[in-house]
Parts: sequence; C-alpha cells; structure tokens
Amino acid sequence: MLYSAATGDPNDNGFTLRQVHYDPPRRAKFFIVMTMYNEDDTLFARTMHGVMKNIAYLCKRDRSKTWGKEGWKKVVVCIVSDGRQKVNSRTLSAIGAYQGSIVTNVVNGKPVSAHIYEYTTQIAVTESNKIEGAEKGIVPVQIVFCLKEKNQKKINSHRWFSNAFGPILQPNVCVLLDVGTRPGPSSIYHLWKAFDINSAPTLLNPLVAAQNSEYKMSNILDKPLESVFGYITVLPGASSAYRYIALQNDARGEGPLQKYFLGETLHGAGADIFTANMYLAEDRILCWELVSKRGGSWVLYYVKSAYAVTDTLDQVPELVSQRRTWLNGSFFAAIHGTVKFHYIYCSSHSFARKFWIHVELVYQAFNLIFSWFALGNFFISFFVLTTAFEDPTIIGGKGIELFNTLLKYSYVGLLLTCFILSLGNRPQRSNKGYTLGFIGFATFTVYMTFAAIFLAVKGVQRVAAEKNRGATFSDLFTNAIFRDIAISISATVGLYVLASIIHVRPSIFGCVYARAVADSLGTRCLAPSYINILNVYAFANVHDVSWGTKGDNKVSTDLGVVEASKGENAVEEEDAATKQEDYYRNFRTKYFRT
Repeated sequence: MLYSAATGDPNDNGFTLRQVHYDPPRRAKFFIVMTMYNEDDTLFARTMHGVMKNIAYLCKRDRSKTWGKEGWKKVVVCIVSDGRQKVNSRTLSAIGAYQGSIVTNVVNGKPVSAHIYEYTTQIAVTESNKIEGAEKGIVPVQIVFCLKEKNQKKINSHRWFSNAFGPILQPNVCVLLDVGTRPGPSSIYHLWKAFDINSAPTLLNPLVAAQNSEYKMSNILDKPLESVFGYITVLPGASSAYRYIALQNDARGEGPLQKYFLGETLHGAGADIFTANMYLAEDRILCWELVSKRGGSWVLYYVKSAYAVTDTLDQVPELVSQRRTWLNGSFFAAIHGTVKFHYIYCSSHSFARKFWIHVELVYQAFNLIFSWFALGNFFISFFVLTTAFEDPTIIGGKGIELFNTLLKYSYVGLLLTCFILSLGNRPQRSNKGYTLGFIGFATFTVYMTFAAIFLAVKGVQRVAAEKNRGATFSDLFTNAIFRDIAISISATVGLYVLASIIHVRPSIFGCVYARAVADSLGTRCLAPSYINILNVYAFANVHDVSWGTKGDNKVSTDLGVVEASKGENAVEEEDAATKQEDYYRNFRTKYFRT
C-alpha cells in the first residue's frame, strides 16, 4: 500500500499515482469514481462488490482485444470520502486501506487536505458481510482511496476525481457512482461496448434501475426520447459515464468542468438567487454545457442494458428535503437551458442535430409551463371529477353535494396546512404533519380514480340506452362524459402500460408486470403529494440553497454548548452572510406570492 498526504487543492500540480510509474505505464480504459459521505458498510459493500463483479466480467471476455485475463490492469477504482470525521468507521474497515497510525494533519507546516491510499485487492465484501476472493471469480482491482480531511460536498469530490487524478491517468471513459448504487453485473461492459461501437464524440447516460415507477417511467419514456434528440436533460449522478476528453475545458479555461465546479464556490459567496438555485442541479448544468460546448459536437445517449440499483429514501422528512433540492435545482436549470438556447449555435453540431435539439427545448418549455401551473391544474381535475357526481343523471342528491363540498374544503385546508408547514419549519420537526398530508392526498386520489372509472362506465351505459342496442366504438365519442374523461385517462394510463410492455423482456414480463402494477398504484396515490406537498415546500424554501444531506441533519453537541449573554455596551452588526440570507428570503417571499 502507498500513502500520500496531499496538502494542496485538486487543481494544483504535483499529484502522482503509481500507475504511471509501472514499466510500461498502465493506461486506464475505465476510471470509476465512488463518492460517499457517511454511508454505512452495507451500502459501501453493495457498490464495491458490484464494481468488482463488473471488473471480473471484463476479464472473462477472452475474445476481446481490449479485455481478457489482464483486463483489470486497465481499470482504476477511485473512492472519494467527503470528510475524515464524517466517514463511517465500519465503512473504513470494509475498505481495508485506512491506517490511522500513519496519517498526519500537517506536512511541512501545511495542513493536509486529503489522505490518498493506493493499493490492489482481490478480496470483496458482500452486503451480508461475507468474504469473496479468487475462488468466487474475484480478480485484482486497483484502488485509489481519497479520504478528504474536511467535508466539502460532492462537487469537490468530483473535482478531486477529474482535476487531480484524471490528468494523471488520462482515462478513455469515466464512470460516476454514488455509494449505495449497485451496478448490474455487466453494466460497465455494456457502457464500454457502446462507447467502442460509436467512436464518434459521445456521452452515455446509463439506466438507473427502478426504485419505483416514477423512475421507471422516466427511464422508459423520457430518456429514450431525449436520447433520440441527442440531449438528455439530466445525468443521474448515482450512475453515469462519459468520455474524459468531452469534459475538458478549452484553452481559455472555459468548458463543462469549469461550469460544473462553479457551483462549489457559488453558495454563500454572494451569488444571485437564480444562479444559486440553478447550481443545486449541477448535473443538469453539466448536460447542457456538454451538448452546447463551443466547437464540439458531443451528444448524450441512453443505454438500456447498463442498469444500476440504488438505495431509496424511506422517511417522509428526508424525501421532502431531498425533493426541495431536486425540484428547485431542476426548475431553475431548465429555465437556464431554455433561455440560453442560442449557445447551441456555437457548437459544431449538424443542422439536423441543432433542429432536433430546438424541438426538445420547445418540449422542455411546455414542461416548465405545466410544472408552474400543476398545483392549480390538479385541483381543477379534482373539482371537475367530484362535481360531475352531482349530475342527477349520474348520482345527484343533497347527500353527494354535501360530501363533495366537505371534500373540497378538506382539500383546500390540507393544502393551506402544507403552506404553513413549509414556511420556516424543518421537515424533521413536522414529520406527523407531512405524513398526514401524504395520507390525505392519497385518499383524495383514490376517490378521484373511483370517480373517473364510475363516470366512464355510466357514459357507456348511457350511450347504450340511447341507442337501444349495444354501443359501438364510434357511438362512445358522442357522449361528452366518456369523451372528455374516460378517453383522456385511458390514453395516459394506456401509454404507460404500452411503454412498459415494449420495455420489458418477454422472459421476465410476468413478474415485472406484477411489480409494475403495484408500483404504479403507489405512485398514483402519491402523485398529488408530489404536487401539493413537495412542490409547495420547494417553492416556499427557494431561499434555501443548501444541499440536503441524507442522515446528517442533527446538531452535534459533543464539544459542548455555549450560551452568550449580551452586555450593556454590546453592539449588534449584521454580517455579510446574514444580509445574503435576507436577500434570499425576500426573493422567496415575492416568488411564493406569485
């Protein structure tokens, strides 16, 4: 094992890795980075074991000119941990490299910024803490473990990966993984195959396998469509791959990486509210900068076979906090990409490619408009469906009118409660309130679904009664209720079902379809909560430009607590950070009123 104490910034020169000192030097075909924060040993083992299985699969490709028995020498795995005091101790043991007796905080009077361990291992730890070695087909794996001294966020971890280690190894393809995400057993091979077949400037966006039907539908419908246009709006940070050369800046130091890492220094440094929120979705900024790179013709592709499985959030407060970051970041980043459409003219894309990217940008503009009015549109749908029940020819009567009135006031009351909870309350402190909101809106959705089905059946029965015979397909369109409600809903649901059937392999269709139905029912019930709870909380906290950190939202008190008392001659002065926060909050108030 080789240990180095780095005292500089990732952008500084002077770093070296042992791969370049071999005779001959080992050139990396794949450079895989695993970023982690405070994940436990089980999540780390899930990702690391998956990566080692993928490298073993590469070594089994005996007929390949690139891989084969010695293929592991062409892959380097980089583990970047964000903060020495934040890393899980059991995870350090699972990594097997950390040696507390040799680390130091200062070298030649300079503070250490990162501890770098280089070693090769042929031992893998499974999620169930079982040891696997050569007898299980595990091959040697070259590892660079970078343990950052301070917690400086994920973007800084990527800067160590790309700016400190990338120039040394000069890899062909880079793969980004979050600890907790398990790549499929052959996903990395399929990524390399896609890059190798398409030798033109290309960027790949592999499928992050379904956590629920929301993600599934995104990968079934959105990603393939965007892939046709050549511009995928978001790279899943948990699992993505790209050509190293595509990310490089130009001679003036401007380019995708420069824009991507700009977000690391923006927050708390006087950035305007639009830019600060936009860089909450730095992966979307990277996508746009890659496609619109000056003088480049890089495009983004979706690779179905390169799937991965990642961990999900199982607590309502964590979900609300996470989606605040996602929704605000994606909303402002989408505005940026739409408004800056002329950047595409500086690229070297063909006329046809530029045309199709413009078509996609128009599509994204419509998405933005519908996102803005989603809150009102959903209530209108609820109002129309429930009011239709009051028609005397369907149900009618004072009882149903009173029941619907009660539901409508309950809907508005629950929505107002979400507004109040969102203003100045941390989700962790309002767990019961948000949970009640999720349950309440799910109940409204069940009622809306029942109303839609009931109205569709009544529409068919009415047409049949009017014709005094069995209703034909063309006759159904003469009934306004069936035409306006049943067809629109069946078209939407039918699209999801048809896309799922096309996407799933026939050999596993049965079990996957059953799981998809269950997931779809859950997503259907949660749909109004995504709009009425998550969107409201996100827009109400647009002034909060911090990243949500999973599992690290408690105040540490191990160093004690100090209470200060104000003296008679004490003078209060507002610092720059407070002024900046007040500016963000004032913008939040105006934005939220709108």
